[in-house]
Amino acid sequence: MSLFDLPAAPHHFSPEHEAFRATVRSFAEREIAPFAAEWDEAGTFPRALYAKAARLGLLGMGYPEEYGGTPADTMFAVIAAEELARAGTGGVQASLGTLHIGLPPVLALGSAELKARVVPPVLRGEKIAALAITEPGGGSDVAALRTAARRDGAHYVLDGEKTFITSGMRADYITVAARTDPASRGANGVSLLLVEGGIPGLERTELRKTGWWASDTAHLRFTNCRVPAANLLGEEGAGFKAIMRNFNHERLVMAASAVGYAQACAEEAIAWARERKTFGKALAEHQVIRHKLVDMVQRVEVAREVVYALAWRITHRAGDEAALVARTCLAKIQATQAMEFCAREAVQVLGGMGYMRGTKSERLYREVKVMVIGGGSEEVLKDLAARQLGL
Repeated sequence: MSLFDLPAAPHHFSPEHEAFRATVRSFAEREIAPFAAEWDEAGTFPRALYAKAARLGLLGMGYPEEYGGTPADTMFAVIAAEELARAGTGGVQASLGTLHIGLPPVLALGSAELKARVVPPVLRGEKIAALAITEPGGGSDVAALRTAARRDGAHYVLDGEKTFITSGMRADYITVAARTDPASRGANGVSLLLVEGGIPGLERTELRKTGWWASDTAHLRFTNCRVPAANLLGEEGAGFKAIMRNFNHERLVMAASAVGYAQACAEEAIAWARERKTFGKALAEHQVIRHKLVDMVQRVEVAREVVYALAWRITHRAGDEAALVARTCLAKIQATQAMEFCAREAVQVLGGMGYMRGTKSERLYREVKVMVIGGGSEEVLKDLAARQLGL
């Protein structure tokens, strides 16, 4: 029995949740983990994996049945993120999950015709959806967007650049934040447009990264792209609020994933310490190593309970919006700090093997910073939490 296989608090999960956990764990162990190193070195993974994930219900969970989705609460999303992360490849997981940040604005704000055309093929794994918010000079400052869309008859003419866009090279549908009111330089005037991947004037450049090698990440340039006005999501100027709502779910999922990655590092370190012999005994028999292992277990368990408690509160609407936003920020910080600690210590325990490509710990050590920065850096999240708490 793994040190991490103790039952969760009974109020967190139902038998249905736990059955789903077992299914996702089996999928990750069978379809992802054995190929993680190979896909990382290749810088990509088979597009067929989307369809496999779709058949399992991973892509459609939480989406309406009329579009091919499966009803699911927040606890299911947390389970999926945590269990997929245990395969130890953030690039694959990040790419598989971009629909969950690219599609929600379409579902919430798109026309009935747009939703019926776009959502089902994405949930079936036939098409890929992505979200394009970040700009070369903006980072987390969404209100400072410079990409512009001006109305021209039945179209918007889109000009600007986006960067660090996960699935940006492959995406068939890209939800793009653009300024439709040139007179406004703040949060007002930001709108969302659904841009189709084959649109003339869209140039994609692949970016090379420290980690997440298996995930394509792109710099996007829009030059006189004519986007049908029917692809406006909601009303003009309503984009900023939709983006902020989207961030909350993204941060929760990233927190749950970070817990899974931290556990993957800890488990690899524990297994290595039990097997590796130094000075006539197993590495785990040295007190200083045992303390490292316990420190990792402690941080994983604390972060997991913070994430589970938050997911339960969101599912049962236990708390006002400001408090839940603050707790989401704190959960992501707690979980990514646990991941950062466990990745570092696991590499230390593995020694030379921890520096070799192919181990989970080496791969996740390279991927730590994108988890700490992505979805809002630690500094941004602390400041946001402070404002929500009235500090």
